[in-house]
Amino acid sequence: MSYFGELHPRTAAIRKRIMGTQPAVCTQRAVYTTQAYRAHEQDQVVLKRAYMVDAVLRNMSIFIDPDELIVGNHASANRAAPIFPEYAIDWVVAELDEFEKRDGDRFTITEENKQILRDIYPYWKGRTLKDKGYAAFPADSRLLYDLGIIKTEGNITSGDAHVAVSYSRILSEGIEGVRAQTLAAQNILNLAEFADLKKSYFYRAILIVLDAVEAFANRFADLAEEQAKTASVQRAEELLEIARICRKVPRYPAETFHEALQSVWLIHLILQIESNGHSLSYGRLDQFCYPYYLKSKAEGMAEEAALELLENLWLKTISINKIRSWSHTRFSAGSPLYQNVTIGGQTADGKDAVNELSYLILKSVARCHLPQPSDRKHPRSDRRI
Repeated sequence: MSYFGELHPRTAAIRKRIMGTQPAVCTQRAVYTTQAYRAHEQDQVVLKRAYMVDAVLRNMSIFIDPDELIVGNHASANRAAPIFPEYAIDWVVAELDEFEKRDGDRFTITEENKQILRDIYPYWKGRTLKDKGYAAFPADSRLLYDLGIIKTEGNITSGDAHVAVSYSRILSEGIEGVRAQTLAAQNILNLAEFADLKKSYFYRAILIVLDAVEAFANRFADLAEEQAKTASVQRAEELLEIARICRKVPRYPAETFHEALQSVWLIHLILQIESNGHSLSYGRLDQFCYPYYLKSKAEGMAEEAALELLENLWLKTISINKIRSWSHTRFSAGSPLYQNVTIGGQTADGKDAVNELSYLILKSVARCHLPQPSDRKHPRSDRRI
């Protein structure tokens, strides 16, 4: 028994399955993204992005692993890496036959999926972020880039993140709160003004994405209810609870600890599906989830039940994968995504912010023995954690 205790048997089994899975290339996102961009070529970029997210979330394969309590998958299988053709696809096609031969960070890929990517490649020539970024280089910078003296692979072949979004807002308002604010802002626009016309595209895009997020959550609710029909009594109860939660969050505000973690995960996951970024972090999870933890604890949730939910969240986090070009991978091995969680620290008025949930997050991360998420702790807390 370790100092922090052991993983729950069910989460240990999930961990074993995930970590024992050979990473593969998933082409679903690439296909739906290409279809959306083709269908909406005339639209503003922000609307293209919204239609793409809508197409992917409504059509990608979804699954619920046995025993998991937090649901939502990044690709067609755990540890599979989607392809993001709108950022860059030239290096993908050039390295298709090399993915399984790499010295590290190997990805399997079927011949069928290779052909799918070769077929969509011509559409993206001259249309990718990499193409546009390279064209914007000054002449001297382009020469240095071509000679390999400077590298910008991470910036012009993916959507860098380096953010921790306002999960607390989603927990307190739900996306319905965002929808209400968007509609109110949309209703006062004067479309005869150019600035307001530009804003209208953004607001339309928000509403498209909000509908897609709701549909994505409902797909998992439907699947959970379907699986419950043939599950054991105990598992059926869990699946029906998952279905209830997914019909509620992130559309509406969370009320329980389970609802809060599921809502945070779905938003975190969708951001990853949309952007292919890294350093997309949870922020101060122990602060904005603490009220929901206290409420569930007061209603009878045991500490170990809370720990099992947190373990589920970290295992979902490690299920996300990203494939990089070999020139980038050599200097960034291990498929790092730098998904951090911050605990402890100080309150806005300088007081110690460490709470009971800070310790549970630390304990659950330690039990999982995973490279992600990384913990960040404020060094000036009165109580060391």
